[in-house]
Amino acid sequence: MTAPDTTAEHPGGARTAAPVLRLHGLGWGVGGATIVEDVTLSVHEGEFLAFIGPNGAGKTSLFNLISGLTTATCGTIALDGTDMTASPAHARARRGIGRTFQTSSLWPAMSVADHVRLAAQAARGGSHRLWRRASRYTAEVDGVLERTGLGHRARATAAELSHGEKRKLELAVLLVGEPRLMLLDEPMAGVSAEEVPALTELIRTLHRDEGRTVLMVEHHMDVLLGLADRLAVMHHGRLLALDTPEAVTADPTVQQAYLGEGL
Repeated sequence: MTAPDTTAEHPGGARTAAPVLRLHGLGWGVGGATIVEDVTLSVHEGEFLAFIGPNGAGKTSLFNLISGLTTATCGTIALDGTDMTASPAHARARRGIGRTFQTSSLWPAMSVADHVRLAAQAARGGSHRLWRRASRYTAEVDGVLERTGLGHRARATAAELSHGEKRKLELAVLLVGEPRLMLLDEPMAGVSAEEVPALTELIRTLHRDEGRTVLMVEHHMDVLLGLADRLAVMHHGRLLALDTPEAVTADPTVQQAYLGEGL
């Protein structure tokens, strides 16, 4: 197997200006164990890069490093050419890194609209007192809810939503901050088979129609094959492969490590 292609080349083949995100030699460990090791890759404007790999491969840990929840023990993280390796999570969020998580972080008793309104206030530097000048965000909140298919659920509480609707709300909360780079950590987790197509189509729209740059961890290969420009395979904390979905799924080393024969 050839080494992962970690050059700064766009999936279409044309070399572009500085990438939106550049990781070089990134590593992190805890308690003497190495969790992420020597990860180098670039992500360009409008690209969809998906991460796959067995449980414990380091995918979520890599997202934690990129978003600033944990600090790298070696290597660098650059956003638009600016070194963000030592920057705290809130500074990275202000620079446009947005993140969703495997486990929902919604408030069960809060309405859908209020979740998005509070996120809008925080993103615009407004007061965190929910009802102070809340009307100034009404049009913005309504617009984001319509884009994510939740306009008709604006007054529902998070507890009343299905798993798929909760994932849409998490995306709405993320979108109101206008992130430059979206990190989606297993958005299909807990979502029923009936709701997966609509959620997949929403993510596709955000990427292809709105031009969002997306990094996504997901175990549903059928979902990723219809979304991703490139697949990154992680194994024991390292990049095992980084290429187009067709090339990665045909690689015998990847099949042996993760995908299984016949993919």
